[in-house]
Amino acid sequence: MNAPAGLTLYPAIDLKDGACVRLRRGEMDDATVYSANPGAQARTWQDSGCRWLHVVDLNGAFAGRSVNGAAVRDILRAVGIPVQLGGGIRDMAGIEHWLAAGVSRVILGSAAAKNPTLVREACRAHPGRIAVGIDARDGHVATEGWAETSQLRALDLALRFEDAGVAAIIYTDISRDGMLAGLNLEQTLDLAFQISTPVIASGGVGSLGDLAALKERAEAVSGAIEGVIVGRALYDGRVDPAEALALLAA
Repeated sequence: MNAPAGLTLYPAIDLKDGACVRLRRGEMDDATVYSANPGAQARTWQDSGCRWLHVVDLNGAFAGRSVNGAAVRDILRAVGIPVQLGGGIRDMAGIEHWLAAGVSRVILGSAAAKNPTLVREACRAHPGRIAVGIDARDGHVATEGWAETSQLRALDLALRFEDAGVAAIIYTDISRDGMLAGLNLEQTLDLAFQISTPVIASGGVGSLGDLAALKERAEAVSGAIEGVIVGRALYDGRVDPAEALALLAA
């Protein structure tokens, strides 16, 4: 990870039909393909100095099971840095399969909203290796690849797991994801302020200025923001990874 006082940069590798893509607001039919070689893309981020990767099986999120397994395995073979993986992992067998395959941290999203017992069991069995992904639309939790929006508030879901041993809460504002318009700092920081679990911010980073704003505001919640996921802005060259790493580690 970066220096203890800093934030961790998580380059996003979103997998659709075996390729690295970025969506706009989670719409599968609004995807931009950035690389047909996920392993090579993962090496690029590792070679740039990144210490973690954030990987999502987009097809899996809709299907409720892992779909881009071959691409994930290519990534795991290509890099030596930790990988966190989400998308379609809905049971203990899936969790254990990917942890055994070399994934450092499994992200439970739809499963966390619909089967909180699984999160608790997984945290007991694999301490420090389970994260919860909370994807929010207007403050409410979306599931099934963001195709469904529940009545459950994001904060209420996060509070369910305060004593479960979750390694991190990954909070994404769907309306901003892939739009390069900046993070939803108010909702992200409000969530981080009210829970003790570390929060990873996601959705909307479009510039170094967005990262600087997060870094500055994160100081108000005393280390509760652990890191930030950046996708389209890295692929488009709007954010240079070396500059981002230096800024976040300062």
